[in-house]
Amino acid sequence: MVTFTLTPTPRGTLLRMEQAGFRPEQKQAFGGAKAGWQEFLGKLEQVLERAE
Repeated sequence: MVTFTLTPTPRGTLLRMEQAGFRPEQKQAFGGAKAGWQEFLGKLEQVLERAE
C-alpha cells in the first residue's frame, strides 16, 4: 500500500510518501521500490521547481 500525505507549510506543501506491506523475504522488491521512488520523487521535485 502506498500513502501520500500533503501538509501545508508557510512555503508551500510538504509531500510525504510511505509504502508498506513488504514481507521479510521481499528484500529485492523492497530495494527496487526504494530506488524507484527516490528517482521518481527526485524528478517530481525538478518538475515542480520549473513550474514556479
